[in-house]
Amino acid sequence: MSTDTQTELEAAAFRRLRDHLRERPEVQNIELMSLAGFCRNCLARWYREEAAARGITIDDPAARELIYGMPYEQWKAQHQREATTEQQAAFQARHPEQ
Repeated sequence: MSTDTQTELEAAAFRRLRDHLRERPEVQNIELMSLAGFCRNCLARWYREEAAARGITIDDPAARELIYGMPYEQWKAQHQREATTEQQAAFQARHPEQ
C-alpha cells in the first residue's frame, strides 16, 4: 500500500470516528475518558497539535468545533450532563492522577 493511500484511509477512518461521536452526543466525555482514555476534547487537542507541528495555527475553539460539529459551548449546553457519582468514581479509579 502506498503512503498516500494509507494516509487517505487513516483520514477517512478519523472522519468516521469524528462523525460517529457527533451522532452519539448521549455518550459523555467522562465516559469516553473512563473507558477509552480519550474524549472529544482529546481529539480536538491532537488535531490542533498536529496542525501546529506542521506550522498551522488552530486555536482550541476552532479545533473543538471541527470535532463537535458546532461551537463547544453550544454542544455543552445541548448535550453535556452533570457527571454522576458513578461516572466520577469510574473516572477516578482509572485516572487517579487527575
